[in-house]
Amino acid sequence: MMKKALKILGIVFLLFIVAVISIPFLFKDTIKDKVRYIVNEHVNAKVDFADLDISLLRSFPQASVVIDEFSIINNAPFEGDTLAYAKKIALDMSIKELFKTAKDEISVQKVIIDEANIAVKTDVSGNSNIDIAKETKETSEPEPKEEEGVFTFALEHYEINNSKILYKDDVSEIFLEMTALNHSGDGSVSGQKVLLDTKTNTGASFGMGDTKYLNNNKLQLDAQIELDLENQKYTFKENKALINRLPLEFAGFVQLFDDYTDIDLNFKTPTSDFKNFLAIIPEVYAKNLDGVTTSGDFSIDGMIKGRSDDTYIPKMDIKILSHNASFKYPDLPKGVSNINIDTNIKNETGRVDDTYVKIGNLTFKIDQDAFAAKGSLKNLTKNMIVDMIIKGSLNLANLDKAYPLELEQELNGIVKADINTHFDMQSLEKEQYQNIKTSGTVNISKFTYASPDVPNEIKIESANVNFNPQTIVLDKMTATTGRSDISATGTINNLMGFLFAKQDLKGNFDVNSNVFAVDDFMVSSEEDEEEQTKDEIAKTATEDETMRIPSFIDATLNFDTKKVFYDNLELNNTKGTVVIKEETAYLKNVTSSIFDGNIALNGNVSTKEKAPTFDMALDLSKIDITKSFNDLDLIKGLAPIAKALTGDLSSQIKLNGNLNENLTPILTSLKGNALAEILNAQVSTTKTPFLANLDSKLNFINIDQLNLKDIKTNLSFDDGQINVKPFEFDVEGIKVKAGGSHSFDQNMKYDINLQVPAKYLGDEVGSLMSQLNDQEANTMTVGLPIGISGNFANPKINLNAGDAVKELTQQLISKQKNKLKGEIVGKGEEALTKLLGGSKTPSDSSKTKQNSTEESIKNTAKNILGGFLNRKKKKDTVKN
Repeated sequence: MMKKALKILGIVFLLFIVAVISIPFLFKDTIKDKVRYIVNEHVNAKVDFADLDISLLRSFPQASVVIDEFSIINNAPFEGDTLAYAKKIALDMSIKELFKTAKDEISVQKVIIDEANIAVKTDVSGNSNIDIAKETKETSEPEPKEEEGVFTFALEHYEINNSKILYKDDVSEIFLEMTALNHSGDGSVSGQKVLLDTKTNTGASFGMGDTKYLNNNKLQLDAQIELDLENQKYTFKENKALINRLPLEFAGFVQLFDDYTDIDLNFKTPTSDFKNFLAIIPEVYAKNLDGVTTSGDFSIDGMIKGRSDDTYIPKMDIKILSHNASFKYPDLPKGVSNINIDTNIKNETGRVDDTYVKIGNLTFKIDQDAFAAKGSLKNLTKNMIVDMIIKGSLNLANLDKAYPLELEQELNGIVKADINTHFDMQSLEKEQYQNIKTSGTVNISKFTYASPDVPNEIKIESANVNFNPQTIVLDKMTATTGRSDISATGTINNLMGFLFAKQDLKGNFDVNSNVFAVDDFMVSSEEDEEEQTKDEIAKTATEDETMRIPSFIDATLNFDTKKVFYDNLELNNTKGTVVIKEETAYLKNVTSSIFDGNIALNGNVSTKEKAPTFDMALDLSKIDITKSFNDLDLIKGLAPIAKALTGDLSSQIKLNGNLNENLTPILTSLKGNALAEILNAQVSTTKTPFLANLDSKLNFINIDQLNLKDIKTNLSFDDGQINVKPFEFDVEGIKVKAGGSHSFDQNMKYDINLQVPAKYLGDEVGSLMSQLNDQEANTMTVGLPIGISGNFANPKINLNAGDAVKELTQQLISKQKNKLKGEIVGKGEEALTKLLGGSKTPSDSSKTKQNSTEESIKNTAKNILGGFLNRKKKKDTVKN
């Protein structure tokens, strides 16, 4: 009998195991159908999940349903936005719920949501991304009882783990974000009500408009909440909260009605210890409060009560008070004392625009420096009105000696202020400065600022600022950094707009300086420019370390500087105007002395785009050629031959292109044109292979002894190519015409034509020249074409002797023909006379004589040209 019972029990146990294993597979599709049914019937959005798993073992004796990678993606007008996502959703329910059809209600006792991300948004048109419920069609017939076909929750426990919730309303400009959210609740039933015991930890950020009230502050809440589901009333019983480390106790209720929400909440700090104030400050700034000694009190006592709907908000009265308090950190030498706070946040009407903040008294003292402020902030959500009085002095060096600040830069100096201001935000934004009433003074002395962002410490010896109703006057500021010194005066038009309305700082300033070194205001690049290739240098123009013109400045600077050091250049007596606007500096009528001459500049430099650009007109007057060539890469690129010249140069240059990270031109990007004039210059062939090679080819001129004067030429350049328009000049009786092009990499192609006087050809043409009179011998020239290619370091020079021979021959033949023609005419007249007189002379002898003369001239010309092109130079022939 026992064996039979055991056998039956074994069979039952085996069937139970089979059932436990097989039921999840049998009912998996039922749950999937249930989820899909809910989605299709009720939601206007794209809902998806990666998998759905059922287990009877995981939460035995309950059935467990796990949904993986659950997501809800919005349709228009938020198409593509993720409304909700959860890595895993686990539901526990009775096993009998698995036997229900897709249209039956399924009751859930436990929900666990892991790594959820929920984003609730309302756009400026009032559209909300949570409005995803499908609209039901209206009908005049009585509606039958609705088949719910949904999940119902009789929760005993729920959890939301490591999740994020965002609420963003563009209409009211309210922003709430909770990160690293962990929330759990356990429920119990008491009559018709449910009592939830909840625990919450999160980081919270909250703001309205441009004002942030919480910035990733830690929130902890242990709350008992009574849920009256029938009346939609939620009552807070015993509740304790921590904002950062500030403890708060609160009680009250929130009740939902169809048209509004009724709120009645009271909260206060359980103690009045001044450490409560330090606890408000985020821990990253307040550091460890252990060992901090405090005196005095600090308390928060508030009430929020009333209805909330589209028109009204609850009335509120929040008092923040402290009396004669102090604190001192144990490891810091100074403390903060005489702390008084009397602030009230209030709304007496329920209209949001009537919310205001009243600062009755705010004072503190560090060492001997006292600070005080009082005033009010009204109309917070729309056109905020600020009314403040600020008075006091502050030694900046004492800040981190009294409070554990981690400054990235070192600050020193004394700031004294006595300011009374009244303004509204719309007047700032619309630049209606007549509505801004500000008066008082601010004085800064012995101010120093050191940071990795600036190469040298900045020192402001003194700066005095006077606030007038419409303008702010900088009476005088004297400052130094590195080698540079600055003295400035001027006006600031919109300091309040700059500080509170995100406007560019506008003003006009007069700046004087004895020495201004540009590198004092530039951060060195990580890589030495000398070690960079051309491609790397060009690339750096688009990298983050590129020097940038501040985007927040809209100002005019009139400057007068005795010495300016820029890269390797030294400019003297630099004057002019710089207008800075939209990351662009416009240079107007800038003049300076450089290279023993003068320079004038007009144009702009812009860092608005990723690669900085410039567009400039330069007027160089009587500058020293040697000095400019040695120090200006632009001159080296435009006129490499200047290396061999000593003397003076004037030039007008218009050019544009890109700049590198030091805001110096990238030569290969230049476009523009120039007019260059050599006023006077001596040539030295030893300084460039190009002229040395040319000098060796010409035996009738000594280039080393040339003195060039008043030579003008026009140049144009584009994408690294410099084109020189043909120009003419005279060298010791020889007319020269030159033109061509070269590139910044020193490759060139030039054509030169020399009109060489025949008298320079020497004794070889003595017999031929004897046939010419003195005037003809002095004026006859021959064109000698010279082609130059290769590069300036290794030039290729081609003397086109064939063309020279041809031209010389034609000139000589032409002259002889003209001479013979005259003789023939004379003899013709004589022959005609004789003919009339009965005498006759044959004409063949004249023709034979002409042909013989042409051949003689050709042979002679060849011998002459071969002689002066191939012979060695004779010192006394031409050059003396």
